[in-house]
Amino acid sequence: MQGQYDKAFQAELRDLMRWRRDVRRFRTDAVEAAVLDRCLCAFSLAPSVGLSEPWRVISVESPEARAKVLANFERANADALAGYTSEKARLYADLKLSGMREAPVQLAVFSDDATAKGAGLGAQSMPETRAYSVVGAITLFWLAARAEGLGIGWVSIIDPVQMAQDLDVPRDWRLIGYLCVGWPEAEANTPELERAGWEKRSPALCVERR
Repeated sequence: MQGQYDKAFQAELRDLMRWRRDVRRFRTDAVEAAVLDRCLCAFSLAPSVGLSEPWRVISVESPEARAKVLANFERANADALAGYTSEKARLYADLKLSGMREAPVQLAVFSDDATAKGAGLGAQSMPETRAYSVVGAITLFWLAARAEGLGIGWVSIIDPVQMAQDLDVPRDWRLIGYLCVGWPEAEANTPELERAGWEKRSPALCVERR
């Protein structure tokens, strides 16, 4: 039946999700435009509230723009470190939390909260669903990139207001994710934060019943 997949495909899909890790250590090799374009096509396959497709993607390429973004991260990272003490502070200081210096492709992904597309369907009562739609699109892009052998690192230690100003985007665009994209230095199917001793992954989802 169309839309159903065999056991082998299901196993490969689970394997793809298992190997979809947040990558912070990249080789500096370029990513071919055709490969990146295939991955970016995943955005157009993503679900969105009211079919609003609110994602807006900026490729951050110029040395000036990248320097501003890196400075933003470094300030936010220093502020975050100051909020920890003792062992957590030591662990945090040792973590590599951004691949901005190495990743050949860097994308700033925004939600257009003022988009007229979709006529507000579903977003009138829950406007945050536009942002959720963008997160869903990023997830599909992430899986498509992993299938090509690419890694992605989502940088969240950043001032989103400053980022929007530095990239000169419309006022109604809200930063959802800053993505570093490239070829991983090494492959791993467990989170780097788990390997570093920062936190452990829960063994399984606990579904509550009411």
